Amino acid sequence: MVNDSPRDSAGHVTNLLVAWGRGDESALQQLMPLVHDELHRLANRHMRGERQGHVLQTTALVNEAYVRLIDLSRVRWQDRAHFFAMASRVMRRILVDYARSRHYLKRSGGVQRVSLDEAAEVSGERSHDLVALDDALKALAVVDGRKSQIVEMRFFGGLSVDETAEALHVSVETVTRDWRIAKAWLLRELERGADR
Repeated sequence: MVNDSPRDSAGHVTNLLVAWGRGDESALQQLMPLVHDELHRLANRHMRGERQGHVLQTTALVNEAYVRLIDLSRVRWQDRAHFFAMASRVMRRILVDYARSRHYLKRSGGVQRVSLDEAAEVSGERSHDLVALDDALKALAVVDGRKSQIVEMRFFGGLSVDETAEALHVSVETVTRDWRIAKAWLLRELERGADR
């Protein structure tokens, strides 16, 4: 019997993730109902940054992410935060792939600036050039992989500073410092892209 307290629930999710990572398919069957609402919340967060009338809808994004996450069954899941950070990364990848394949975001001119501070506060007015942001994140990953991961977890995954620190096994102070530096670095890269 599962205790419904958040702490016990998180522990239960982590145990199921570990079992799934070891190849236990029944763990996946038990896991998906427990994480469905959070996956839907993540998808809503990602879709808020998309244009009105986007072909992909939240449920379709969750379903596609679910399919891709199943393919990651041999990942050594650390915990619940690691799973949701990976789910968020998968969702971002889906949207970026879609944007690239449909060419609805142009790389030249008209690039809108991204305010990472507003995004961190879950601003409803968030609109951005997802492809340019993806390119900037890839460039950041080359320079500093941890800072790129922090942006992934905070900006796209909606993880708190504490959750991000836990997932990356670093201090809260390190996440706070790296988050601030990464935002400045990405803003500079996006402004350079807009000037080209």
